[in-house]
Amino acid sequence: MAELKYTDTGRLLFTKEMKKDYTLLCPMMLPIHFSLFIDVFRNCGYKVELLQNDGPAIVQEGLKYVHNDTCYPALLVIGQFIDALHSGKYDLDHTALIITQTGGGCRASNYIHLLRKALHKAGMDQIPVVSLNLSRLESNPGFSITLSMLRKVIAAVAYGDALMALRNQIKPYETHVGDSEALVKEWVDELCSQFKLGKGLGLKAEKENLLKIVHDFAKIPTQTIQKIRVGVVGEIYVKYAAFANNHLEDFLFDQGCEVNVPGLLNFAIFKVDNRLEDIKLYGGNPFKFGAVSVLFDYLTKMQNILTEAFQSEPKLEVPTPYAKVKELTNGVIGYGDKMGEGWLLTGEMLELCETGYENIVCAQPFGCLPNHICGKGMIHRIKTLRPESNIVPIDYDPSATMVNQENRIKLMLAVARENLQKKAAQSDQKK
Repeated sequence: MAELKYTDTGRLLFTKEMKKDYTLLCPMMLPIHFSLFIDVFRNCGYKVELLQNDGPAIVQEGLKYVHNDTCYPALLVIGQFIDALHSGKYDLDHTALIITQTGGGCRASNYIHLLRKALHKAGMDQIPVVSLNLSRLESNPGFSITLSMLRKVIAAVAYGDALMALRNQIKPYETHVGDSEALVKEWVDELCSQFKLGKGLGLKAEKENLLKIVHDFAKIPTQTIQKIRVGVVGEIYVKYAAFANNHLEDFLFDQGCEVNVPGLLNFAIFKVDNRLEDIKLYGGNPFKFGAVSVLFDYLTKMQNILTEAFQSEPKLEVPTPYAKVKELTNGVIGYGDKMGEGWLLTGEMLELCETGYENIVCAQPFGCLPNHICGKGMIHRIKTLRPESNIVPIDYDPSATMVNQENRIKLMLAVARENLQKKAAQSDQKK
């Protein structure tokens, strides 16, 4: 066991010695994206494992160590960690945990402190917690984010968005069940192989890869059948993590829907753009503005490459670029609204309505005030602007039952089917 070292404030450090033989456990949120992220960390010399444990035990473990009135995503993330540590699979004297820390006004900034409190309560004080952040909130001698690592992670975000969007567009219509999922796995393996060789990371290489990915999915045999098109928005964790939203995407697929879940790249650009908007609104360091602008431009160039790849296949729906989403919210909600998902949540609902996914599930933790304001609180305004919108807000927390959630979604789908039938009837009359 490595010698335990602490900061002056008593925080346990993840040391250089620990990097050699400690396993870093990472919580699950986006299976495709996080599989690529984990490979990036491994290529940088870290022993990282993506947690796959699921089920009611996670909620129960979370309730034991986190107050039930706290943020539901925090309860789930901490519950998944504690459940894994209690599984007997890991040597607790050679295990560490890694978790993101934004530093913003969202309660997510406090996950890391709640996690350390939970570890203390569980008698696991010897387990270091590594903060993954770009805000210089915490540092550890054995873990650092380099420009090379950041570049690989950004590339993984773009690839992950492409694979997720393509799977969701093709899966409901595929002639041979399982073709799209198999192709996702094939490309994840291929990209991980490229990352190990330092390939697939430059904008030129990404363009080539994304074009190949898009063309491969476009070749999958599909049926021409009509499906209800549903968009999923909400708090980032509950929106993406399957066990947080009770496997919402699978449920919608089983109900005969095509699902559109806006990608992670727009959220990343949104977080960078917030720094620029802060300086525009409140003033700030011009050098910081210049540095952040460079990152913003790089992310935008990457998104343009992703957009062009989708545009090369007319049968595919092109993911909406960040600039368009921002334009849609102009005059609807202020750009200074940035807590949680901020104005982007409203923008994503407007984006989905514009692209034909007007049936929307807004997934939000019960106690998440920013999402209740920018999600549920904006439904009336969105309905005024887009009368065709059919939005249902669904609360997720330990006391919410899956039956109630699914019944509310089914009511939304019933309205969607009626609207679809009306459109078909009107189309027949015109003919």
